[in-house]
Amino acid sequence: MRKFLAAAFCLLLVAPATAGTWSYEGGATPIAWLDTGDAQFQFACRSGQLAMGFWVRKPATSVASASTMSLAITPDPAPGSKVSNASGTSFAQDMPLIHLDGSSAVIRGPVARQWARIAQGARSDIRVAFVRQGSGGLEVFDSHVFGARGSKSMIAQVLAKCG
Repeated sequence: MRKFLAAAFCLLLVAPATAGTWSYEGGATPIAWLDTGDAQFQFACRSGQLAMGFWVRKPATSVASASTMSLAITPDPAPGSKVSNASGTSFAQDMPLIHLDGSSAVIRGPVARQWARIAQGARSDIRVAFVRQGSGGLEVFDSHVFGARGSKSMIAQVLAKCG
């Protein structure tokens, strides 16, 4: 019984540590991803082309009803900071959204490569959010923070497959 309790306790300690670590899966579609339960951020090699995806399971109403939305990525955001034009944030403008039990955006080409470099360079966290320009300035929806642990090596494996 003591061995069982010790093993269960060890699993409880390991689970939170691996929850914030990027994963890699090879195969026909190599993919590096981090899933928080509420959102997933990923880089995949699809047909030899790099694709970046951001998926939110329960999006804000404004996102769920939108046909397009811009995306923002901020490496190592300061604790308590908000997405802004001046916070080291990069933007992908007006991406079509896919609504299948949530909302997602997929980006390919140079922007996906730029975001892969940004994600690989983050030391602790990566913040990704849906954004749009409103009359009062930048509006932010479904902002999610992903841990950066393992992103450099896992994304590198996908980039190696995408040439």
